[in-house]
Amino acid sequence: MHRLDARNGIPKADGKPNGLTNGRLQNLKTSETSNGLGRQASLASPTGTPLIPPFMVSSPGKVIVFGEHAVVHGKMAMAASISLRSYLLVTTLGKTERTISLLFPDIGLEHTWNIDDLPWQKFKHPDKKRYYYDLVSSLDEDLVKATQQHTLDVSSNLPEEQRKVHQNAALMFLYLFLSLGSQSNPGCLYTLRSTIPVGAGLGSSASIGVCISAALLLQIRALAGPHPDQPIDESNLQIERINRWAFVGELCIHGNPSGVDNTVASGGRAVTFKRADYTKPPIVKFIRNFPELPLLVVDTRQPRSTAAEVAKVATLKKTQPVITGLILEAIDKVTESAIDVVSSDGFDATDPVSMGTLGQLVNVNHGLLASLGVSHPKLEKIRELTDAANIGYTKLTGAGGGGCAITLIKPGCDQSRVKILDEQLDAAGFKRYETQLGGDGVGVLFPAILKNDSEEEGGEEIDQEKFLNAEGREGVEKLVGVGLHQKREGWKFWR
Repeated sequence: MHRLDARNGIPKADGKPNGLTNGRLQNLKTSETSNGLGRQASLASPTGTPLIPPFMVSSPGKVIVFGEHAVVHGKMAMAASISLRSYLLVTTLGKTERTISLLFPDIGLEHTWNIDDLPWQKFKHPDKKRYYYDLVSSLDEDLVKATQQHTLDVSSNLPEEQRKVHQNAALMFLYLFLSLGSQSNPGCLYTLRSTIPVGAGLGSSASIGVCISAALLLQIRALAGPHPDQPIDESNLQIERINRWAFVGELCIHGNPSGVDNTVASGGRAVTFKRADYTKPPIVKFIRNFPELPLLVVDTRQPRSTAAEVAKVATLKKTQPVITGLILEAIDKVTESAIDVVSSDGFDATDPVSMGTLGQLVNVNHGLLASLGVSHPKLEKIRELTDAANIGYTKLTGAGGGGCAITLIKPGCDQSRVKILDEQLDAAGFKRYETQLGGDGVGVLFPAILKNDSEEEGGEEIDQEKFLNAEGREGVEKLVGVGLHQKREGWKFWR
């Protein structure tokens, strides 16, 4: 059955890292020193072989802005990036180090593989081999099985639910590593942090897949950008290359993802997507001039099943075909109207009239979704609070039945009301995220050195220890320089 959004249960960075002991961190620091990975010697191994310096990639999460559920029935939907992001730090070890380590401290995942023990022969077979420039769109089940054998001992001592999350993340990473890398790859540490909440329809797994895909393609020098003078066609080609391999990562976990999450995480801004024929990929088009808009995301923390919500609408369509058909058609018209509004030359995100027109469509879309029975009392509570505060326009996003609500913020809204609303949402047990809608997609900090706001000579290096010890969203964003309030020099984005 088609799912409205992909998810794999990988949690976000919501506090201090909990997956690495102090001893393990000290071992990493010692390994870096012994292998010449200090600031002055990070470009060469003990044998003199050039190595890639530590670098970082980042990609955003996403929300469905218009068209939930209607998209399952062949209508159009709109999705856009948000400023909640994943970040992957890649640290190359010396040539004598023959291991790769995957570190996701926010979920307690830490695993190391010996490079020479991995099933390279399976991936080198002429009938199986895929190349970085292939526009891949499917998995090879034989290769998946070969890869799974090397994830069975990942977190084997943990409870089944947590172990499954870890093994899914490891499978995505390892399949991509084997597909894009080779046995001659140097040893590496791959360390990931994320500020995207999980299980709420915000594209956390796709964002991680884009980071892994981009990092591996950079390591094999299959990407020439991004750079300011890069031709648009070349930039688009490289974004699509990252996107296709990230989709493969999603296939490892979800089986039949729509491909929308990874597309937004790769290209940023906003897209429309439509899938009238489930035997074919969806038709996805970028809205290139989509404006950056202030957005409040509120997580109800209410568990729900996407499949159950989709089935609920399918049942309603079966018992009330005419009425349900009209509602789905109306949602489609709302989406089309929203595209016209944000694409018009006269749209101004700072103009109350422009935003009011878009906001009306937000309200109508939610009302139509509620009439399909996919809202929830907690989602309606959020709407009640935001409407009373008069700060913006609120709707559910994703499958509904829980999950998240999004509020498009009105220009010049009263900050005292915002503060009161924040207190009310906290008191109700909701988790809120101040974000921006429609920002950049995948980006790279190469090398992992920020240029400004630093007392360090030449800029501030983002090393393993700093990255692991950054606390929560604010700590990560302050350190790496990307996010709602951090725009530091050094980062470059494919556009």
